[in-house]
Amino acid sequence: MPEITTFLPQYESNKEYNAELLRKSIPMMVKNNISTHPINYAIWYEYVADSNTKLNQAIDTLIADKTPFDDTTSLNLYKSHICNASVDSFEKINSSLNNILSDTVSSLESSSDKVISAGINFAACSTQLEQSENSNEIKTVLSSIITETKQLTDISQTLKVQLDDAHHEMDQLRHELSKVKEMASTDALTGLLNRRAFDTEIINLINNHKNMSHCLLMLDLDHFKKVNDTFGHIVGDKVIRYTAKLLKKHSSDHHHPARYGGEEMTVIMPKTKLAEALQIAETIRKSLSTSQLKPKGSDNSIGTITVSIGVTTLKADDDISSFISRADNALYEAKETGRNRVIHH
Repeated sequence: MPEITTFLPQYESNKEYNAELLRKSIPMMVKNNISTHPINYAIWYEYVADSNTKLNQAIDTLIADKTPFDDTTSLNLYKSHICNASVDSFEKINSSLNNILSDTVSSLESSSDKVISAGINFAACSTQLEQSENSNEIKTVLSSIITETKQLTDISQTLKVQLDDAHHEMDQLRHELSKVKEMASTDALTGLLNRRAFDTEIINLINNHKNMSHCLLMLDLDHFKKVNDTFGHIVGDKVIRYTAKLLKKHSSDHHHPARYGGEEMTVIMPKTKLAEALQIAETIRKSLSTSQLKPKGSDNSIGTITVSIGVTTLKADDDISSFISRADNALYEAKETGRNRVIHH
C-alpha cells in the first residue's frame, strides 16, 4: 500500500496483491459508470484496498447521494485523499504568506508616512507656538496638535488590529504547515511513522542520548505470508493495521512507533528503562496473540496471529547500524526459537 511522500504516493510492488485489487476495482468502476483512466483507477484501487478510511467514506457518501463521478469529482477525491493535497497545501501556504507579508509591509509603510507627516506638523506647530503671542493663534495651533495626536492614536490602533490579524493568520499557517509535515512523515496504511520519519527519530536519539536509558523494539508478524496466501492481501493489510493500533495503544506518549517495512514495525523508546520496554513488548505480544481477528463480513476467525519482538538498549558507543542490528538480531533469535516471544539482546 502507499507510503506518503511529500507530494505523491508510492506503491509497493506486489503482483499478486495488485492483481487482486485489479480484479475487485474494475467491476466497481463499471458498476458506477466510471472511466478507467489512471486517476480513477488510483482512486478505486485505494477504495477496494480499504486502507484509506476518509477516501472510502467520501466515496460511500457520493454513491449514497447518487452523485455522478465526473472528472471534477474524481480530481477532488484524488487531490484530497490520495495525494493529500500536499501540492495545493504548499501553494496555499506560500500564497498566504506572501499576502500577509505584502499587507503588513503596506500597513507599516502607510503608518510610517503618516507618522513622518505628523512629526513635520508637530515641528511646525512648535515653531508657531514659540513665535506666537496671540491667544487665538495659540488656540489654533493647540487644536491642530490635538487633531494630529488623535490621528496618531487612530493610526496606532489600526496598525495594532492589522498586526493582530496578521499574527492570527500566521498561527493558522503554522497549523497548516504542521499538518503537511505530519502527512509527509506518516505511513498511509498504519498511521505510524514512515521509514523516513523513523530514520530521523533514530538519528536524533543517538545524537542526543545524554547518558540516559533508551530502548528499541523490532517487531515482525509471524507466518504473515500464510495470512496473505490464505485470506488475501486486503485481510493482511487489516492485520498490519490492527497490530499498529496495539503499538500506539501500549506505547507511551514519548515513544515513536513506526512501520519499518512490510509487516515489520518498530518502536523507538527514548528515556525508557529496559524493564519498561520489555513489559510493553510483552503486553503487545499477548494482546495480539489473544485477539480474534475476522475478515470483514465473516464470523469466522482467521486464526491466531502472533508477533516476534526483539528488544535492545542503546549503548554509549552505538551508531545507527549497531543499534538497529542488535534489535534485529534479537528479533531473529525470537523467530528461530519458536516465534511469539520477546527476546532481549
